[in-house]
Amino acid sequence: MKKVLLVGVSLAAMGVAPALAADLPARMYTKAPVAVAPIYNWGGFYLGINGGGASSHNCWDLTNIGGTALATTREGCHDATGGLVGGQIGYRWQAASWVFGLEAQGDWADLKGSNVSAAPQLLGIGVNNSKIDAIGLFTGQVGYAWNNVLWYVKGGAAVTSNKYTGTFIGTGAQFDSASETRWGGAIGTGIEVGFAPGWSVAVEYDHLFMGSSNISFPATVFAASRTDSIKQDVDMGTVRINYTFGGPAVARY
Repeated sequence: MKKVLLVGVSLAAMGVAPALAADLPARMYTKAPVAVAPIYNWGGFYLGINGGGASSHNCWDLTNIGGTALATTREGCHDATGGLVGGQIGYRWQAASWVFGLEAQGDWADLKGSNVSAAPQLLGIGVNNSKIDAIGLFTGQVGYAWNNVLWYVKGGAAVTSNKYTGTFIGTGAQFDSASETRWGGAIGTGIEVGFAPGWSVAVEYDHLFMGSSNISFPATVFAASRTDSIKQDVDMGTVRINYTFGGPAVARY
């Protein structure tokens, strides 16, 4: 009797189970969470170092000698070339893909060049020498970013520290000298790539419009006083490494 009852209960359970399964609600589908894609954040305070090379084009025109004004007399042009190294500090703001910034840059330089003077008063006697030993830039920036790649243009003020000397042909002995700090304008462009959290590397080109300046050379025991109008332009190419303080990335959904 017990066996018959057990078999009956088992058969009933087997019949009820499919019915209960049929009555259960369908399993709900759960949508996968939306992926969060990080983007590089160019905003924030940054500082860095730079190094490279530059060339300064200098043209000298003699306008006065021994206190006597002359008709402008061409002395010739030369390029003062060499290396430079320094640093930069700045701040950037980012709005969507647009990046805006302000920057100050200072470099120690060693740009040197010379030419034999073509002025009749110095012909066959003097060599004009130019040297730039420091360069400064104070610029604003506008750029466009593709995630961790930033292209930017910059413009603003530039300053150069210059030394000019006259030397005798052959001996190289100095017969006069003058120096100045010259202000002008600068424009440039660069490509910067973020390669690690906070770190980026850039390649930049700048052109400096330094204009013309009247340089007075005092009289010495070897030469009378003279005044030269010296026109100067500078081309710079640098590699830069920056570190930006703050989070290097923000979430984009």
